[in-house]
Amino acid sequence: MIRAFATLALAAALAACAPTPARRAPDATLLAAQAAREATLAGMPAWALSGRIAVSDGRDGGSGRIDWLQDGDDFDIRLSAPVSRQSWRLLRRDGVVRLEGLDGGPREGEDPQRLLWEATGWLIPVDALAAWVRGARAPGAAALEFGPEGLPALLLQHDWRVEYRLWDVAATPPRPLRVFASRGDARVRLTVDRWDWPAPDVAARP
Repeated sequence: MIRAFATLALAAALAACAPTPARRAPDATLLAAQAAREATLAGMPAWALSGRIAVSDGRDGGSGRIDWLQDGDDFDIRLSAPVSRQSWRLLRRDGVVRLEGLDGGPREGEDPQRLLWEATGWLIPVDALAAWVRGARAPGAAALEFGPEGLPALLLQHDWRVEYRLWDVAATPPRPLRVFASRGDARVRLTVDRWDWPAPDVAARP
């Protein structure tokens, strides 16, 4: 998986040189607005995105297309590398996580991050990323800084640094379009081309 995924150009796919927005320290008004926004998001558990993903571990890296469908705790995430024509699917239904598209057949487990790590060597915090990619905090302690529009620009949580490089501020609620997450040498970068919110039931997807 790693070698096939690495055939695409990481920097070209995601325009890694995108500027970093100015940041503001949190205050009571900004934090209250963020809490209200997260409450709204909690009431919208079904969503989908299509875009591009890039991952790196400090030595190897690669990029490709991503289609992510989420419904509460269940998800169906599909990755594809157009040049190599390789594709993979990570899904969770009824608490069981399954990774398809590997040599030797599918693998199953309960923790998507651990399953991906053991099968591919990529460190991707799937459950936390489901919150982060929408501009929300995952459960647990977190620190925030905000951009000029009053939306998150930097989130520090679970030893990860999550930067929001671009937002669709015209959407209701506003939606991130570029999300860069890093922890040590691990890098995960998402560029969203399309949001679907709300989205179909994961169980209805073949």
